[in-house]
Amino acid sequence: MRFVLATRNKGKLRELRSVLSDFGASFLSLDDFPDVPDVVEDGLTFADNARLKAEHFYRRTGVSAIADDSGLMVDALGGRPGVFSARLAADDESRIQAVLRELSEVAPLGARGAQFVCALCLVLSESRSFLVEGVVRGEIVDPPRGNHGFGYDPIFLYPPMGRTFAELTSDEKNRVSHRALALRKLRDGLPAELGRS
Repeated sequence: MRFVLATRNKGKLRELRSVLSDFGASFLSLDDFPDVPDVVEDGLTFADNARLKAEHFYRRTGVSAIADDSGLMVDALGGRPGVFSARLAADDESRIQAVLRELSEVAPLGARGAQFVCALCLVLSESRSFLVEGVVRGEIVDPPRGNHGFGYDPIFLYPPMGRTFAELTSDEKNRVSHRALALRKLRDGLPAELGRS
């Protein structure tokens, strides 16, 4: 069985491949399909965007597609940046600083609850798809801490471990992250979905 992992984000690719590695399938990336254009992510939710991407890349490649959309939702910012997490600024550092700047005006340290959300969609055929979601709660810290991970990981404190996602090793993060939770749901549901496809 072959799947295309519908992302160009190297950090996401590493996490997807790591958690799904024991499934016994081969995983391609969008780098294997350089002529396939990206899709406009104009959904209102993470689930909308994950489905848009998975359906688009399934149709364009003819390979079963797994796509994710994920981001940070900050309580004091009304759930922002949400689906705009990756589009908030040009790079990770600028995105982090934009969130911290806005948050400093509305919430003191200790009152900065947040959650990471990951929606994953698998499209096996035109009529067969599978959608899951993983959510992990934490809080925003300032200054950023840690050198691992990517995106907002340096400011997302995971209270059960007392460290930010950027302070966790890859193995630790792949046990507790929003993406790991969604991937486990997807992995556990795959055999049944494949049996019905």
